[in-house]
Amino acid sequence: MRILLLHNFYGTEAPSGENVVFEAEKTLLEQRGHSVRLFTRHSDEIRGKGAAGTLAGALSTPWNPFSAKALSQLVAEFRPDVVHAHNTFPLLSPAVFHAVGKRAATVLTLHNYRLFCSAGIPMRAGRVCTDCITRHSVQPALRHGCYRGSRVATVPLALNVAMHRRLGTWQQKVDAFVALSDFQRRLMAKGGLPAEKMHVKPNFYAGQPPVLPFDARDGQVVFVGRLGREKGVHTLIEAWRKWGSNAPKLKIVGDGPLRAELQNRAEGLPIVFAGQVGAEEAQQAIAHARLVVLPSECFEGFPMVVREAFAFGTPVAVSNLGPLPDIVRHGENGVVFEPANAASLLATVREAWQAPGLLPCLAEGARREFETKYNEQANYEILMNIYQQAVERNRAEV
Repeated sequence: MRILLLHNFYGTEAPSGENVVFEAEKTLLEQRGHSVRLFTRHSDEIRGKGAAGTLAGALSTPWNPFSAKALSQLVAEFRPDVVHAHNTFPLLSPAVFHAVGKRAATVLTLHNYRLFCSAGIPMRAGRVCTDCITRHSVQPALRHGCYRGSRVATVPLALNVAMHRRLGTWQQKVDAFVALSDFQRRLMAKGGLPAEKMHVKPNFYAGQPPVLPFDARDGQVVFVGRLGREKGVHTLIEAWRKWGSNAPKLKIVGDGPLRAELQNRAEGLPIVFAGQVGAEEAQQAIAHARLVVLPSECFEGFPMVVREAFAFGTPVAVSNLGPLPDIVRHGENGVVFEPANAASLLATVREAWQAPGLLPCLAEGARREFETKYNEQANYEILMNIYQQAVERNRAEV
């Protein structure tokens, strides 16, 4: 199969799971003999250019005729069976789907909720907000300045949402959508995506990493992620404060705007801030941990840390929000607590930590989950089925 992959890479100073998934799927397809070409842009192209770069990104977001023209020429040259886009924001734009037309089947992975949510993450003022999605309107985003807290900065993204609703881009120009979870599939269908075109394919972990015996692991809990309000790290630290002197060591891996504030809150507690580290070091922290905690207070897509935890046989504690309680099943491969609730987080994690033999059993369940759902072969078979359905739909509509 001839496959053309599209992606706008995020800035190098901010590690992105979407970039990782794009590279992993590219390698997966190449290793299985497919002819793969890339059409990519990098946000670094406009970063550091001040007002000129900001303007270029804003103008490109809803419709970039230059990207559309270049892609149209590449499609004519390469003649792909499938054009699969991951991220079009800000420099590719949804214009690329119009450029492809019916010359190839088109697929779009929903790494976030940006098709209908200007912020990308359905969250406002520290709480989940789905107004723009369920009300089919960009007015809430414009009123509240949902992108970076700025009404001006929100305008290009809101225009993007409204423009492609009106143009029917998602109904007419995309043959298949890849949701990362069934929860995301249902929510985006409420937002207006055609339910019959939506498929679920989670992220995967390549290879078969060894599992460290549980009794050989560090006696610590690990958080890996961005230190932003939406990740709930402040709630995690509050739970550790309530736990007191008997709390296990908590290792926080990652960086973000709240790091200084969180470090101040954690003073005197058994909490270590490792900062931003490389992917291999972060994965080793997960592999050596007895528990990974993901206290998200926003709707996730499919967190990369979960697929890594499952691959290394590490149980996960997650908040009961969005897709997380479907991915991590309480008592099978992890535990679930109430979001933004330090008391619930404490009670759930402490009980799991202290219950004899529970964490090793959950660890076995986590690895089984990886072996049945989140390994590369299972993922490849799902992806090929999505491609085949997209091709058939495209041909039927020509």
